[in-house]
Amino acid sequence: MLKTKLTKFHMLLMVSGILAGFTGAAKAQTLKINPQSSTMTISGTTNVHNFQSKVTQMSGELVISGKKVQSLKVDIPVKSIKSNEKLMDSKTYEAFNAEKNPTITFQLTDAVIQKATAEDIDVAVTGNLTMAGVTKKITFNTTGKALKPGTFQFTGSVGIKMTDYKMKPPTAMLGIMKVGDAITLKFSIVMVGDPEVNALLTK
Repeated sequence: MLKTKLTKFHMLLMVSGILAGFTGAAKAQTLKINPQSSTMTISGTTNVHNFQSKVTQMSGELVISGKKVQSLKVDIPVKSIKSNEKLMDSKTYEAFNAEKNPTITFQLTDAVIQKATAEDIDVAVTGNLTMAGVTKKITFNTTGKALKPGTFQFTGSVGIKMTDYKMKPPTAMLGIMKVGDAITLKFSIVMVGDPEVNALLTK
């Protein structure tokens, strides 16, 4: 039991190090998103009913080098956003102008640890979010934990206003149905390290 707790604590320290930009390795290490284990939803309201769409594709990686986070980037193809309604999907792609702006991108600029326990860690994340060709700085909270050596999960949610990105909230049925400006992106992202990261965790 004590060994299990120590192992969890060791992995938590590694999560803290990754998010704070610290690692004992001199060589750059990479954690990549595992899309099969990750989930992301976009929810909002209309004057008719609430809606929720799922992100069916995503990619990204976190690169750490020496004692610094070198980069963190997440890419989401706009046309991977799917709901149960084809009309809603079509209006979503139209709002993003998906043909011209096919990808939603987030790039980390800062991460500040807020609280840490033996099980997980809360972090305030700041970065640049690009949607529909417009880039804005956003800050949100995420909780990170080590699932096993080399595998980390980050969960949280982000509130966004479409008009901040010069997007016109979609309408349908000749303007009868109107989508609200505010949407919420909820995520559970699993990142997996390369063999060298795994080796670091098991030392």
